[in-house]
Amino acid sequence: HIRAAAQGIARGFGGDVDFKYRRFEPVTINSTDETNLALKAAGILVGPEAVDDKLPANMGSEDFSYMLEARPGSYVFLGNGSSATWHHPAFDFNDEAIPYGVGFWVKVVETALAA
Repeated sequence: HIRAAAQGIARGFGGDVDFKYRRFEPVTINSTDETNLALKAAGILVGPEAVDDKLPANMGSEDFSYMLEARPGSYVFLGNGSSATWHHPAFDFNDEAIPYGVGFWVKVVETALAA
C-alpha cells in the first residue's frame, strides 16, 4: 500500500519513486508478569497514586525489543520531573530522580525474590 501511494503521488507530479522498506527494531512487547512486577514494585516504592499505568501505546522503535524477544521483560518509563522529553534538546536530567531510579530497581529485585 505504501509503495502504491508513493508512486501515485510521484506520478501526479511527473516523477517516479524508488521505494525500499527498511525494517528497524522489532515491536516492543512487554510481558504481563514482568509488567505487573514493575507496577507493584513502583507502587510499593512511591505509592500507587504516583504510578501511571495508563500510558498510551508508543510507536517508537527501541533496541530493547531484541532483549524482550529473547527473554520476558518490561520496558518502563521512570519519571524525571517536568523537563522536556529525553530526545529533545531542552532535556535536562533531574539528578534528584537518581535515588528513585535506583530504588525502583532494588524494589523490583526485592519484590521478585519475595514472590
